[in-house]
Amino acid sequence: MSDALLAAYDAVLFDLDGTVYHGTRVIPGAPETVRAAREHGTSVRFVTNNASKAPDEVVAHLTGLGMPSEPAEVHTSAQAGAVLLQERLEPGDEVLVVGTSSLADEVARAGLEPVRRHGDRVRAVVQGHSPDNTWAALAEACLAIRAGALWVACNVDATLPSERGLLPGNGSMVAALRTATDVVPLVAGKPEPLLFETAARSAGADRPLVVGDRLDTDIAGAVSAGIDSLVVLSGVATPKQLIEAIPAERGTYLARDLTALTEPADDLRIGPRPGWSVQVRDDVLVASGDGDDLDLLRALCHSAWETGITAIDGDAEARLGLS
Repeated sequence: MSDALLAAYDAVLFDLDGTVYHGTRVIPGAPETVRAAREHGTSVRFVTNNASKAPDEVVAHLTGLGMPSEPAEVHTSAQAGAVLLQERLEPGDEVLVVGTSSLADEVARAGLEPVRRHGDRVRAVVQGHSPDNTWAALAEACLAIRAGALWVACNVDATLPSERGLLPGNGSMVAALRTATDVVPLVAGKPEPLLFETAARSAGADRPLVVGDRLDTDIAGAVSAGIDSLVVLSGVATPKQLIEAIPAERGTYLARDLTALTEPADDLRIGPRPGWSVQVRDDVLVASGDGDDLDLLRALCHSAWETGITAIDGDAEARLGLS
């Protein structure tokens, strides 16, 4: 275990949707991996852009999936949204809530007054995911934003992983309001660094590791916060996205899923890999050799990021399922 990836860090900051579970279905091996981190003495935090559930609801869900946790280990974008509002408003100011009752409770805990309809006293709008968000709720928010209210989006994830596949996320609803108002919201959750910074501080961590499945939120947030990250392919990220990733969305390590935390760190690092050679020929990355498909992807990502060339040869495409 001394050479395992989790042993190199003093806290692991797990994304949830697509990383630990898909809706009601746990990622195979997740409970055992979280338990291994705890037994090693590595702090565990769960950092989610989903603003629809309160920390105790997240804990109940995790516990039901075999990962007993504490509310203090959960950090949500609803909490981050409430922090942004509290920093910018006066105590008692009205905030129009587009989202769940859990989001409204976070607003109230911040000393503000959650409301559901636009009025003269509304000073801000906070928007988070809820399966019950309606056109009427968006209409109230549209009126408030157009009247000059501060607008905070808990997150801008376009999609939400589920056991049935990708569903519309809060970002899709945010995009509708952006179109209707020509206003860009403040974003509380990932990829902004606040959630990761807060989670790391709560764990007393000097060297945390982010584990996530989305390049544009989890990994971009880690880069923004200056934290190493493990990209997992159990959710949204694809090999093509990894090869084409911009510098702000590039992870440190790559694995199929979070169970790799118990594997040697050197085996997971994105970079040149034993058994594989990648060369540039006519502006195409040509891989030769043999070995693990993920090692091939790690090597291709390294070469693509170093050269700026993202086209790869047909054999590698076929092997990675890109053709």
